[in-house]
Amino acid sequence: MTEPRFHIAQINIAAMRFALDHAEMTPFVAQLDRVNALADSAPGFVWRLQDDSGHATAIKAYADENILINISVWPGIEDLFEYSYQSAHAEVLRGRKQWFTRLETAALALWWVRGGEIPSVPEGVARHDHLRQHGPSAHAFTFKQRFPPPPA
Repeated sequence: MTEPRFHIAQINIAAMRFALDHAEMTPFVAQLDRVNALADSAPGFVWRLQDDSGHATAIKAYADENILINISVWPGIEDLFEYSYQSAHAEVLRGRKQWFTRLETAALALWWVRGGEIPSVPEGVARHDHLRQHGPSAHAFTFKQRFPPPPA
């Protein structure tokens, strides 16, 4: 089977209220294995950022140690949207206020990658920064303001 021409990549950023090993973060940390397994088995899932622990919580992309990132790749925007907001993952999102502060900017940036391409952490950070600085465009966008894949 041939690889689709383009997949959707996403980075989401969260600012923790407490250090990851703080007691207040225990309920969040306790969900990581379940949520990651849910993503791994979700229809269309392609790839997610992880270290040897199977999580991305130890991967630091910012000077602020309380910023967590997550990067993943999906076949299309609807696959990612369904996983994010219409699966058990939505439960975790509903509880995020107890673990994370509200960001001044969009927590999520989307962009298209060629099928089979895996985005790097610096690329994800650059896409998020571009969205924050310039607003939604074909380079980085949101669920609310989507852009189609580039022409072949």
